[in-house]
Amino acid sequence: MLEHPLPSLRWGIIGTGLISSWFVEDLILDRPNKVANHIIQAIGGSSLQKAQVFFEKYPSGNNVSVYGSYKELYEDPNVDIVYIGTPHALHKTNCLDAIRAGKHVLCEKAFTLNSAEAEEVIAEAERQGVFVMEAMWTRFMPLVEKLRELLHQEKAIGDIHRASCDFSLPMDLSSFPSTSRLKNPALGAGSLLDIGIYSLTWVILAMETNFGHEQPKILASQVIRDEIDIATTAILTYSHGKQGVVTASLSTTSPSSFCRIEGAKGFVIVDGPAASMPQSFTVHVHNQEPVKYEFKAPGRGYYWEADAVALDISANKKGNSVMPLTETIRIMSLMDEIRRQGGAVFPIEETV
Repeated sequence: MLEHPLPSLRWGIIGTGLISSWFVEDLILDRPNKVANHIIQAIGGSSLQKAQVFFEKYPSGNNVSVYGSYKELYEDPNVDIVYIGTPHALHKTNCLDAIRAGKHVLCEKAFTLNSAEAEEVIAEAERQGVFVMEAMWTRFMPLVEKLRELLHQEKAIGDIHRASCDFSLPMDLSSFPSTSRLKNPALGAGSLLDIGIYSLTWVILAMETNFGHEQPKILASQVIRDEIDIATTAILTYSHGKQGVVTASLSTTSPSSFCRIEGAKGFVIVDGPAASMPQSFTVHVHNQEPVKYEFKAPGRGYYWEADAVALDISANKKGNSVMPLTETIRIMSLMDEIRRQGGAVFPIEETV
């Protein structure tokens, strides 16, 4: 009996920064039990030199096309899907250009600058009949799948009452040039879109059995310095007094135990180098020995989201059930409200 071949995707990589390098490194890993084949077909940079340097630093095959413009990559007939790893403020334009060229899209978080931009991109993808997804890779990790199973199906710690998550990463912003994506408000700089989105995601993963079933009320505050939010705090209040606490800062460092989930029968602590890279969680049930769950895998784990995309596209789906497009719009809307209360505004929004 012949086995069905694994689905294959030919990727075009847009952007030559750190996040794109991590994504490519993971896709070309020789890993056991893979469920899809990933081919790096093309690299597109804002200049040919940047694209060539990226290609030479992260070798991904002999037949990779290297382009000095994004447009050339979009027009490559051998590219099935475009991975977008550019700064937040460029996501909308990059997505629309790729979609209008007939390409599927996996776009890094935050998907766009705000919910209005996200809706515009998703509406265009629907018109063009292509697949699009936000690359919130943490949602696809086996650790998250197991944690949500224990929390929401097995009710391991009973009804959940509160969850908190912090992602803080000290950055000496004074040392960066004004053009840096980490400092320039026109590029979407700030704690919320860059790292706070992870804290928000963890709280939602912990508190919500069905995403979007209940829209939490938001109470938020931000510290604004040099036109960007360097610290963000938000409280999400659900019915029956359930609360989630979201924090992010560019001035301090998160503890390794970055997330705590509290229930009627106990609590869960999630550990790792950062909220974006969980490595284990420990379930503490009252009057029982704690149980630790550890998850080790090759690379960083970007291939799990890429695998999900490959399987969806092979099944002719236009979106993903783990990171639904409706959820992307909702997350952007929640961050819009956090910024509305906190005071962070992007220059493009001031002209609207």
